[in-house]
Amino acid sequence: HKSTEESANKSANTVGVFKEKAFDLMTSPAAKKAFDIGAEPEKLRDEYGRNTLGQSCLMARRLVEGGVRCVTIDHSNWDTHDANARVLRQQLPMLDDSMATLFRDLEDRGILETTMVVVTGEFGRTPRINANGGRDHWSKCFTVALGGGGIQGGRVVGRSDKWAEEPAEDPVTPEDFAATMYRQFGIDPKEELMTAEGRPIPIVNDGTVVEALL
Repeated sequence: HKSTEESANKSANTVGVFKEKAFDLMTSPAAKKAFDIGAEPEKLRDEYGRNTLGQSCLMARRLVEGGVRCVTIDHSNWDTHDANARVLRQQLPMLDDSMATLFRDLEDRGILETTMVVVTGEFGRTPRINANGGRDHWSKCFTVALGGGGIQGGRVVGRSDKWAEEPAEDPVTPEDFAATMYRQFGIDPKEELMTAEGRPIPIVNDGTVVEALL
């Protein structure tokens, strides 16, 4: 009983420390300055794109500079069950402009090598068009783009069949993806966390680092 209580107290203290760090970050002058996107040059804001995706990428760069360790850009309207071609004609140019500018901006500021950029959804789209001119959810095969953070550019790992329906060569699993990111973050992907009851929980289930990217 005492061991369980001590473990619970330790876990509570750990959570308290992280909460305090999060609060300090949110109330810090650096964070307040990072959110002032209007301080950026008008030309750079134009290059990112005067849209929600472009300005979110610019804000992400400012937050990274302000000391935020993990930034997520959640951009909607990619769930193209209807009118896939029409929607992507609107979405893809925004992605091209904002992503290219983000990489260039990070490089110009000397922080690309310490910042990993991950461009992904949570699943792919069906290889076939449905009756509504859309593409539905598809988990078997899709693409993830990585750059910065020690990832070597210009490399393609894996290949799909001609319909982009199934992996045909060197498939990369979500576990492999996680293991690779952990390695680059300086975390051993084989590390285990312990529950309060002393049960080990691996941080990655049998993932293998994708060495070809490093």
